[in-house]
Amino acid sequence: MRRADRLFQIIQVLRRASRPVTAEAIALELETSKRSIYRDIATLIGQRVPIRGEAGVGYVLEGGFDMPPLMLTSDEVEAAVLGAQWVAGRGDPALARAARDLIAKIAATVPERLRPVLLEPAVASPPVWDDHRPEILDMARVRGWIHAGRKLELLYRDEQERESRRVVWPFLVGYRETTRLLVGWCEMREDFRTFRTDRVVEAGFLDARYPVRPAALRARWAAKMEAERAAWVAAGRPPPPERERAREGCPPVRPR
Repeated sequence: MRRADRLFQIIQVLRRASRPVTAEAIALELETSKRSIYRDIATLIGQRVPIRGEAGVGYVLEGGFDMPPLMLTSDEVEAAVLGAQWVAGRGDPALARAARDLIAKIAATVPERLRPVLLEPAVASPPVWDDHRPEILDMARVRGWIHAGRKLELLYRDEQERESRRVVWPFLVGYRETTRLLVGWCEMREDFRTFRTDRVVEAGFLDARYPVRPAALRARWAAKMEAERAAWVAAGRPPPPERERAREGCPPVRPR
C-alpha cells in the first residue's frame, strides 16, 4: 500500500471508530508496522488533521474534520454499489428509488479510474423472487414514525390466519430475502415482537409518542437477542429452529 493511501486509510479507521484505536490495531488492519503508524500519525497531525491521543493509549479523530466528498477506494465503491443494488431490489419504493439515485450519483462523481468498477462490476446482488403478499403499510411513513418515536396501531394476521389488534412502539425495520419485518415493543404482550409487514391488515399512525428513545429500545432488544444466543451456546446446543421459537411476531432478526 502506498503511503498516501495508508494515510487516507488511517483517517478512515479513526473516523469509523467509537473509541480510541491503538497503533497496534491500526497496523494490524493495514498490514504494516506500528512504527510506520506512529510516523504516519505524526505526519497527519503535522498536516493539521485533528487526531488526539498518544502511543500506547490510542488515537481518536476529533469532530468537525472532513475530507473532500467521495474520496473512495475501488473496494468502497463496490461495497456501496452492491449494498445499493440489494436495497433497490428489496426495499420499499422510496428506499429503492433512493438506492438507484445513490448509484447514479456515485457513477457521476467517482474519478475516471473507478468507472470500470461501476460499468463492469465483479459483484452483484441476486434477483429477488418476490412471492409474499402485497403490503398495505406505507414503509416510508413507518420509517418516519420510527425516527419520531411514535406509536402504531396494527391489525395483524398471523400464519394461522388469526387476527389481533395491538399498539406497537416501532424501532426497526429488518430485511430478509423476500420479506420485511417490523420490530417493536408490543403493549399487549409487554415484550418485543416482530411482525411481517405483508401480514399487517390495517395500520393506524398514532400521534402519541412512546416514552423511550428508539435507540434505547433497539439497544435493549439487541441485548436480549444476544443474551438468548449466549444461553443457547452455553447450553451446548444450536438455536432452536425459527418456527419452534417464534411466537407470532417474534422470529429472530438481526439489526442492520
